[in-house]
Amino acid sequence: MVTKQVGHAPEDGDVTRADSLAREIFSGVANKWALLIINVLGEETLRFTELLTEVGGISHKMLTQTLRRLERDGLVRRTVYAEVPPRVDYRLTEAGAALRDTVNGMCEWTRRYLSEIEAARGRFDARSSRTAQ
Repeated sequence: MVTKQVGHAPEDGDVTRADSLAREIFSGVANKWALLIINVLGEETLRFTELLTEVGGISHKMLTQTLRRLERDGLVRRTVYAEVPPRVDYRLTEAGAALRDTVNGMCEWTRRYLSEIEAARGRFDARSSRTAQ
């Protein structure tokens, strides 16, 4: 993966620019798996298999890729212990914990508006099925 080098140009922080570092970082964390992993980790330190169990529906490969991306961006700390069998733990960094506050807000928003969204989907789907006929 090629990443734009950190610079001091104002456009680096502009998420609306396709070539900005901010957009690259935003895209890395603004996906369901990253958000769910950040939410599950919370204040805990978890092992890979615990994360795999807690994040329902994620594959081994996707969990590995997402954890690597989060570690690369400094949101997750990976600790490897020199034991047999090997043990690896994952924990949010300070930046990851700060992002978790935003993720928690999104989770609360989802719970709050779930019924409204479900009703809107029902209305939309009913209109769409009528116009398709």
